[in-house]
Amino acid sequence: MGQSGKMSGCFNCFVMRIKKKSQFPRSRQRFPEMDLMPFILIGITLILLLAASARFLYKVFSPITDLPGKKECYLYIPTGARFTTILDSLSIKKCLISKDNFISLAKRKQYDSHIIPGRYRIKDKMSANSLVNLLRSGRQEPLRITIHNVRTSGELAGKLGKKFETDSSQFIRLFNDPDFLARFGVSPATLFVIFIPNTYDFYWNTSCEALLVRMKKEYQRFWSAQRRQLVDSLNMTILQVVILASIVEKESNKDDEKPAIAGVYLNRLKKKMLLQADPTVIFATQDFTIKRVLKKHTELKSPYNTYLYAGIPPGPICLPSIASIEAVLMAKTTNYLYFCAKDDFSGYHNFAATLDEHNRNARRYQAALNKLNIR
Repeated sequence: MGQSGKMSGCFNCFVMRIKKKSQFPRSRQRFPEMDLMPFILIGITLILLLAASARFLYKVFSPITDLPGKKECYLYIPTGARFTTILDSLSIKKCLISKDNFISLAKRKQYDSHIIPGRYRIKDKMSANSLVNLLRSGRQEPLRITIHNVRTSGELAGKLGKKFETDSSQFIRLFNDPDFLARFGVSPATLFVIFIPNTYDFYWNTSCEALLVRMKKEYQRFWSAQRRQLVDSLNMTILQVVILASIVEKESNKDDEKPAIAGVYLNRLKKKMLLQADPTVIFATQDFTIKRVLKKHTELKSPYNTYLYAGIPPGPICLPSIASIEAVLMAKTTNYLYFCAKDDFSGYHNFAATLDEHNRNARRYQAALNKLNIR
């Protein structure tokens, strides 16, 4: 081989070495990239999961209720309501920022198939989680109801029907059902005896039966051993005391003179005199617009007309206040047998021990009525 051949062979060897050296680093550079790929994929997955979790948590815990200008509103869920009924109610109230968020979480927590009826207080800026948990728990907001100042069971039924889920027609039907009321020891005529006027907390979906169970408990609590002793001292029953208290209630709105009025009626009962109580006559007519009892009214044949029938009427003529009940229990001891409204229309009465004195008082009052043309 010549000089040129030797030089050519050396050159080729040199090129091959360069190629090998250049190829080796390239292969070494690929391995780190291949080793990082699983970590990159895991990182991307974690980021996506965190993003999804953050989105879910935002939907669950961010405010979902918006009550412009109000701190709260009330959601009424009727007995037997479906999930769509709740959605309709919330839509009508326009209190949800995102209806979809509420639906999604409600279904996730299976609230859509476990509806609990009642009256719920929805606060402004509640989260979807708080709202669904509230409705799932059945934690109702009780109603504060004052029971007083009613004349008839029908009037009471009307007032209760405006407060409770049970409507007034259902209350009226049960208030006039002797068999139903017998379970509570009363009749349609004596129903008021177990109602103690006061302010009570009830749930909106309380039934008529549950209401009377509660009233019976309140009745038993009110008629303590001490009060029962006072009833016995009068030779009366609790029912008779309540009936007489209902008459006292309608005779005067002045609590300070009620014991004197009760004393008059107790005196008349002891002497076996007719009570001749105008409020009983008005109750017998069922015309509560009457301002002046006339002779024609006193001739009405009714067991509630104490101008015709002796003794205490068959039932209360109204729901008497506690003040009126206690006025009978602690009646004032006097020799009075009569009383008549004062002619100054102050609401107070003149009391008399004799009929002559009473007639003088009555003439003054009648003259005052005539002067004002009250017929």
